[in-house]
Amino acid sequence: MSARPPRTITVKALARVDGEAGLSVKIRKGRVTAALVNVFEPPRFFEAFLRGRHFTEAPDLTARICGICPVAYQMSAVHAMESLCGVTVDGALRDLRRLLYCGEWIESHALHVAMLHAPDFLGYESALHMAKDHPGVVTDALRLKKAGNALVALVGGREIHPVNVKVGGFWRLPSREALGGLVPVLSEARELALALVRLVATFPFPEFDRDLPLVALRHPDEYPMNEGRIVSTSGLDIPASAYEGHFFEEHVPHSNALHSALREEGHYLVGPLARYSLNFDRLSPLAQMAAREAGLGTSCRNPFRSIVVRAVETVYACDEALRLIACYEPPSAPSVPVAPSPGSGCAATEAPRGLLYHRYRLDGEGLIRQAKIVPPTSQNLRAIEEDLAGFAAANLEYDTKALTLLCEQVVRNYDPCISCATHFLTIDRDDR
Repeated sequence: MSARPPRTITVKALARVDGEAGLSVKIRKGRVTAALVNVFEPPRFFEAFLRGRHFTEAPDLTARICGICPVAYQMSAVHAMESLCGVTVDGALRDLRRLLYCGEWIESHALHVAMLHAPDFLGYESALHMAKDHPGVVTDALRLKKAGNALVALVGGREIHPVNVKVGGFWRLPSREALGGLVPVLSEARELALALVRLVATFPFPEFDRDLPLVALRHPDEYPMNEGRIVSTSGLDIPASAYEGHFFEEHVPHSNALHSALREEGHYLVGPLARYSLNFDRLSPLAQMAAREAGLGTSCRNPFRSIVVRAVETVYACDEALRLIACYEPPSAPSVPVAPSPGSGCAATEAPRGLLYHRYRLDGEGLIRQAKIVPPTSQNLRAIEEDLAGFAAANLEYDTKALTLLCEQVVRNYDPCISCATHFLTIDRDDR
């Protein structure tokens, strides 16, 4: 039998992801010799932009890192600043922050599940092409996303890059009546999310479980969004303040985004699979039921099934939003006072795409002297490349066109936000 000719799978620009990146998979003599995600979007230097700015500006500045998950950046920023300044925001203000996060999860997950990822499983080039044969899937997803947007707009001040978040709380408070007006919208959204779980559960999924450490927040009482300890399936259990003692970032020649790793174990995964597997018992009964009916166990390690887990999390976010609205009593003030304190503070929250870490150092005047931001996509890039290599190696019988489409889907499993990842301050490249 003659040897198979060498193949190189190249996608110059990935479609249906947020940002600019390509992929390259080299196959020689029946072996995958390289699998790279080429992040060519220029770095945006957000840590540098933050230096010299007053600590109260951090929520609005960091929100501009992403138009899909600005709340995640705002929440990580305010928690880090409050930790540094010795302030705790609790009660109704804490609930409002969680409610705002629910809105972001709903709109982000709905966008990815139905508009960006479902076309891969249903065999369409895009959601526009898919809409011709499945108009109900697209219109229902848009209604679901609209519900999330409405919640973000009401609590955050506007749908994109909210302006109502501040260190210490909010600039203004929503009324009980205004939040109550969203109950019918969110109740419908919950039914749409349940239908979405049932739909995506019918998709064909390759057998491709990943044996990597899963990393996420875990809270004693809640499914994690704003708060919790950083835990892993390999036994890690640390506060956010210990993050940099266990995780590191490094430059790679082919990418304008840093790659993260565990110091002792290397590659790891953050995101819905990690959250779900480490916190299934914290989901609401309705979300647990939806997961079981979709064929999920209490953990999931197949990145292709992440579409189901995201749909389940959407059910949970709708459920949790309705719970928070039902028990909401406006606090006496929209925020608590926060005085600047020199020193360093950090925090981690759960963006829709996974763990998001922020650290800031302030001077005595409350000016930011150093900022470090580690987005979820940076933490998953190594795992994505390993997935590309492993999945391509297991499916070499496909022709190049079919294998290319499958490799693109491998990347979209993670709902990568390339723009978020290209934020770092310095570039040290050696492309020789």
